[in-house]
Amino acid sequence: MKIVVSGGGTGGHIYPALALIREIQKEHKDAEFLYIGTLTGLESKIVPREGIDFQSIHITGFKRKLSFDNIKTVYRFLKGVRDSKKILNQFNPDIVIGTGGYVCGPVVYAASKLRIPTIVHEQNSVPGLTNKFLSRYVDKVAICFEEAKEFFPPSKVVFTGNPRASEVIGKDGIKGRLSVGLSTTKPAVLIFGGSRGARPINEAVVKGLPDFSEKPYQVLYVTGDVHFEAVSKEVELVGNPQNVVIKPFIHNMPEVLAGIDLVVSRAGATSIAEITSLGIPSILIPSPYVTNNHQEKNARSLSDHGAASVLLEKELTGHSLVQHIDQILLDSKILHDMKQKSKKMGVPDSASRLFKVMTELVNTKRK
Repeated sequence: MKIVVSGGGTGGHIYPALALIREIQKEHKDAEFLYIGTLTGLESKIVPREGIDFQSIHITGFKRKLSFDNIKTVYRFLKGVRDSKKILNQFNPDIVIGTGGYVCGPVVYAASKLRIPTIVHEQNSVPGLTNKFLSRYVDKVAICFEEAKEFFPPSKVVFTGNPRASEVIGKDGIKGRLSVGLSTTKPAVLIFGGSRGARPINEAVVKGLPDFSEKPYQVLYVTGDVHFEAVSKEVELVGNPQNVVIKPFIHNMPEVLAGIDLVVSRAGATSIAEITSLGIPSILIPSPYVTNNHQEKNARSLSDHGAASVLLEKELTGHSLVQHIDQILLDSKILHDMKQKSKKMGVPDSASRLFKVMTELVNTKRK
């Protein structure tokens, strides 16, 4: 099968696409892939490093307010469609899948006009503009949250989960703990604010360090590369408790997650897919700076099912953070109950589910 994948802008659109590609490659060695992105997005650096063929088009996103730039974007979209058709005709794919970001717009739209089977994958509970637009033209819309159903044509929607979930299954949690200097005997909480970190979370953790020093659990605190130096200076002033391990970044996150009892993080779709597939309880601190406040809606989806606790950024302090952790990690009944409910929400076979939908669609179109 020849597959075109398009997704870009943020890691939340790119990493699920790469997870899907890797999962398909395991079972289908003869599958061919082409990734279409932009030269300005993260995908232009990440995808080629994975050894996947990459081609680019030039496109920008729409402004949500009235702007002259939107006229330019319409022109770029139309040119992007023409460029995409050329690339698609040369590669001759069996199917095209978009995983989000504005680059998907012209690519997936062009594929639909060429009568190539098409799918968009929506990771969040509230979809972005591009996927809403494309849902009118694609054959299927794959979702990760039941709440996303209402935004798309019902006949096209299929629940698959996020392919990233498949990549964290079967990892060695003990090895993961040892790789970052954690004890294998004490309960462990992982605190992080995404790949680049989050200043409000960092500030709360630093203020909570004196309290953490007295706890019977251990903390793995990931600052994000850009914040590590500043955080290190603040930690020097208040002291670094022996039960708190501080890192700028975790390169083997799936392995480390396998050994964690509780996660404190933002409510990005990829993080949620990973922690629920492993059945890890979480304290979610949604970013208030994202489109349509979708992170809070992602977080509420978990908290409504008892799999997570939501701590809004405006309520985040060192004290409230430690209090939330204590309420879960120091109560074995609550911890066990949340683990079970988190596990129920996980979709560990999400990549294979999505590929099955793709295969069925290709076979139907061929008939």
